[in-house]
Amino acid sequence: MGDKHDEEDAALQLGLVRMQMAMADSGARAVVVLEGRDSAGKDGTIRVLTQHLSVRNTRVVALPKPSDRERTSWFFQRYVAHLPAAGEIVIFNRSWYNRAGVEVVNGFSTEAEQARFLSDVPGLEAMLVESGIPIVKLWLDISKDEQAKRLEKRRTDPLKALKVSALDAVAQEKWDDYSVARNTMLTRTHTPLAPWTCVRADHKGRARRNVLRHLLRTLAPAEVAEAVKAPSPEVLFAFEMAALKDGRLAT
Repeated sequence: MGDKHDEEDAALQLGLVRMQMAMADSGARAVVVLEGRDSAGKDGTIRVLTQHLSVRNTRVVALPKPSDRERTSWFFQRYVAHLPAAGEIVIFNRSWYNRAGVEVVNGFSTEAEQARFLSDVPGLEAMLVESGIPIVKLWLDISKDEQAKRLEKRRTDPLKALKVSALDAVAQEKWDDYSVARNTMLTRTHTPLAPWTCVRADHKGRARRNVLRHLLRTLAPAEVAEAVKAPSPEVLFAFEMAALKDGRLAT
């Protein structure tokens, strides 16, 4: 089984390189939004995704908390500044969806600001897609028990010290609040032009492999995409309301 996975992983990496070469030739652009619970595997997924891509044409955006000046500007302004030019792929490691998740749960923005966000974001994303910037939105979902194990490993592994944040301490305590925020976000911002794709990420390797399959089948030219195996529906699936209750998304 290991050899089989190694062979597929190498083919997926080659597919990503061919995809980016095609984007550079055509001037195509793309945005990948990676969201999920704390410790869901966003950093590791990005590391696997970008390991052979061109530094010149690939940007990973992980913005810190806004400055005093940024707090007074249009909410989307600091994100729009990072959108891709021709031939580029931009990966947001957390994104404007902070407003629908961590800000809601921890009171970092007002209810009015959160309501305005949910009203505005579908229109903004529609404008981006219609202007030629496809958006792939991925929600990485893990169980409460798996999150507890990963957070404990962060606290005890010196090599993971840079991943520790103040919000880790409340991730388990506010699990239910995060579930409610997730459900609202997915329900209100899943649109035909910018849909959410959910990934069951308790098994890191399986999740990453299926994410790469999905990206290639979504963004790569036909001659590359057609050679890629379809993602497993047990791991990766398009969001739908039923997933909130049938066990596919952790509660």
